[in-house]
Amino acid sequence: MSDSKKNSGDWNSGDRNSGDRNSGDRNSGDRNSGDRNSGHWNSGHGNSGHRNSGDSNSGHRNSGDCNSGHRNSGHFNSTEPVLRMFNVDTQMKISEYSLPSCLCNFVLTDWIPESNMTVQEKKDNPSFHVTEGYLKTFSYKEAWKNFWNFLSDAEKQQIKDIPNFDAVVFHEITGIDVAVNTDKMKQEMIKQAEELLKAGQNLLNRAKGIV
Repeated sequence: MSDSKKNSGDWNSGDRNSGDRNSGDRNSGDRNSGDRNSGHWNSGHGNSGHRNSGDSNSGHRNSGDCNSGHRNSGHFNSTEPVLRMFNVDTQMKISEYSLPSCLCNFVLTDWIPESNMTVQEKKDNPSFHVTEGYLKTFSYKEAWKNFWNFLSDAEKQQIKDIPNFDAVVFHEITGIDVAVNTDKMKQEMIKQAEELLKAGQNLLNRAKGIV
């Protein structure tokens, strides 16, 4: 059942939904109040998992953001917990820290307008002519690769400066390897040392010549 809001799904109050019963926009999943969800029952945005109130989660039932795991919140608590990052507790409360603003650009889904769709995408999404496009869903690590390549060096450093940053955990979650290339660093340090030794020797020879 299509409608004037370009929904190919049914019972949608939002716009351009191929799923059913969405009040948000551009959802391919069902019963979402948020936008651009390929999962179901999300009030957050850009989730490929289900029942998330946070954003950009591939896991399920997360109230936080950017989780690949599930159920990242506790139950029946009256006090504010400390912030847990990279599987380790910090000394801060959740309200005392905000993630770098560049993470707002991380998306698991992307609305592809009809004019930019490939022939294969049109075959795979036959309702595109009603919704005037379709919601493309990336795997979590594919989305991170796209996002990381988009960032400036300064923004990448902001992420690496997150408290408790752990390159191993970051790689496990995102597929992005930010570990320092120690061999390359070693070669660069040796080169710099050799240049300093050469400059020092030249200065020593000049000094001996003066004396």
